[in-house]
Amino acid sequence: MTVEELNRKLFELCSMQAENEVVEFKTAKESFDFQKLGKYFSALSNEANLKSKNEAWLVFGVENTHKKIVGSNYRINNRALLDNLKSEIANKTTNRITFIEIYELFVQAVRVVMFQIPPAPRGIPIAWEGHYYGREDESLNALNIEEFERIRKQATQADWSAVICDNASLDDLDPQAINKARENYKNKFPEQSDLVNSWSDETFLNKAKITIRGKITRAAVLLLGKPESEHFISPAEAKIRWILKDNHNTEKDYAIFNCPFILNVDDVYRKIRNLKYRYIRDNSLFPEEVDQYEPFLIREALHNCIAHQDYSIGGRVNVIEKEDELVFTNGGEFIPGTIENVIQKDAPEERYRNPFLVTAMFTLNMVDTIGSGIRRMFNFQRSRFFPMPEYDLSDNRVKVTIIGKVLDSDFAKALLQNPDLSLEEIIMLDKVQKRKELLPFEVEHLKQKGLVEGRKPNLHISANVAASTGQSVDYMKTRGIDDAFIRKTIIDYLEKFGDAKREVFEKILFNKLSEGLSDNQKRTKIKHTLQAMKKEGVIASVGKKWTISNSGA
Repeated sequence: MTVEELNRKLFELCSMQAENEVVEFKTAKESFDFQKLGKYFSALSNEANLKSKNEAWLVFGVENTHKKIVGSNYRINNRALLDNLKSEIANKTTNRITFIEIYELFVQAVRVVMFQIPPAPRGIPIAWEGHYYGREDESLNALNIEEFERIRKQATQADWSAVICDNASLDDLDPQAINKARENYKNKFPEQSDLVNSWSDETFLNKAKITIRGKITRAAVLLLGKPESEHFISPAEAKIRWILKDNHNTEKDYAIFNCPFILNVDDVYRKIRNLKYRYIRDNSLFPEEVDQYEPFLIREALHNCIAHQDYSIGGRVNVIEKEDELVFTNGGEFIPGTIENVIQKDAPEERYRNPFLVTAMFTLNMVDTIGSGIRRMFNFQRSRFFPMPEYDLSDNRVKVTIIGKVLDSDFAKALLQNPDLSLEEIIMLDKVQKRKELLPFEVEHLKQKGLVEGRKPNLHISANVAASTGQSVDYMKTRGIDDAFIRKTIIDYLEKFGDAKREVFEKILFNKLSEGLSDNQKRTKIKHTLQAMKKEGVIASVGKKWTISNSGA
């Protein structure tokens, strides 16, 4: 991982409300008990498996209550000794599993050590010296029997989507869906077109990896099954629900679509009102009009919901349409962990929730498995200067929001004036326009490039970008009035009315101070100006009131 990625990860871990089962913070100022380190390795590895995480983290040099970075001298100045921990841990764990990597990161002039721990392999709980450990909230404990068995059973658990549907046959599949599947397969593999035409349905479905030796899988039912064949996958559902809502979030219309998904995704797409969006022309730099939503983007988001839905927990794929945005949701945790992981890697995932279904959708040209689908979604939004797709990964579901308009003209013009910005930098700027919290290194990076100004969390478009895009007036409004004007306002008021409390000046000046300042920062600015004027002998304080100094100028 790069320094930037490590900074991002550390900030993400420290932003959690408390330690959880897959993160542990220790001060470890000088040393740390080796036996305890091994126990934490076992516990965190097992919990990462149980929580379907790609990794767990043990962090030295951070105090766990307030997440204060205090620094650690654990095995300092000896990288070889630090790396030796990998073999030392492996010598006492199940199957010699050990750290993915051990990182040293210098933050605020102090050293933090970050141990990246892999999840226990499927079906294999990880022991330390023959004992299995787990966690309950922040406590280190023995792995309880239920968790132990849950990991052990993974070895025999089949991919949900690959399970054979007893008593189902080719007659339970929709002939039109099979024909559509053939067309998609030939588009995906044009060199096999002549062969495909000669294959029977049974041969084609086997070769397209939708059925297994002629047996109907759950994936086959989802993609190609007749509507009445849904009972074969019960209690799971093969349903996509489209809902139309107004600006008040009131439901105006809805429709529910069953299998076969390969056909009905087109019906869902046709339900969506993909209106024309007209740009305000700016020296002919913007196109006159575009579709609100790039068709690929809608299909990619919908197909991802189908491919990665956790069908074992029930529920439906949802598509919610509002005036200027689309929201897609599917049940189940986002296996890559964060959307940043997908964007930065731009490579296939190592594992999928429904690998058989994903493979089938790949052969039918419905999804990418080369890691580019989500990144292309971001690039389509970028090309029309729209906000980036927004991912909410809470509550054991994936929620993707796509906005079909320019949200902030400053953001759009910044992209127009800076065509060489990387996608990662655009995602940072997108956080600024949406007033979302940025990581410290992101703020520093954007400021170094001259794209933002102000103080966190009230960042705004920078002066040089504003000037180059005709936003100078807005910039001056954002920057606020200068200290000389604040001083003159205070003196004018006191000369006219004699005295005043600080709150009076706050009422007069609040709306004139920089929009990039929070209310507390505005109060602080006024307070410091008053104190500075007092030190200079210009004004004096009498109780809680301010007045012109008798000795003042």
